[in-house]
Amino acid sequence: MKISAVIITYNEEDRLPDALASLREVADEIVVVDSHSTDRTVEIAREAGARVMQNRFEDYGQQKNFAMAQAGHEWVLNLDADERVSPDLQRAIAGLKEKDVPTGIAAFAIKRKTYYLGRWIRHSGWYPDRKVRLFRKDAAAWQGRVHERLDVRGAVARLDGAILHFTYRDILRLAILPPVTFLRHYVWRLGVLDGYPGLVIATVQSWGTAMKYLKAIAFKRRNTGTQA
Repeated sequence: MKISAVIITYNEEDRLPDALASLREVADEIVVVDSHSTDRTVEIAREAGARVMQNRFEDYGQQKNFAMAQAGHEWVLNLDADERVSPDLQRAIAGLKEKDVPTGIAAFAIKRKTYYLGRWIRHSGWYPDRKVRLFRKDAAAWQGRVHERLDVRGAVARLDGAILHFTYRDILRLAILPPVTFLRHYVWRLGVLDGYPGLVIATVQSWGTAMKYLKAIAFKRRNTGTQA
């Protein structure tokens, strides 16, 4: 059993090195499909020995299907740039590669553990958060433009170990966007001149931005493992 690890990227120079490093012990090749990053993402990927190609991003399903098609081996391990293969999962995959996969199994679901606000989340509906990430190329296809999912033809088994997920970009966006929304309505759009009603409007708009972003994160986390 040989495995092609596949990652799609855009401006991931800060997160990609650790993701690539976690794949070295389990992947027989690493394929990075980049959507024309403007930072050092492509350079970092090539320095790590990955096979890199550029493809214009249309949507997540299309991009992941394109990346999967570039895989040179039958089995594909999909990883996002903000994720890592844990040591336990590395050992589980190594053990799997030493034997034949049972007939009929087309994919493996893997637990995903998220690091959030300074700690690993082990409850709250975020864990074990199993994702189908290791699968036979000829038995799977990504569906969906934004909230993509992997459709698998065949049985899905479970694999020990976990994918480690780091969400600091979500935290930064959630910290920045509501205050910016408040300032936009209260200062830049002169809500301050409307007195108390202007303050209420800016506050409600800021709160609405926070709620929309939290719901988007929750929905995406519940349905897929897409890039944060």
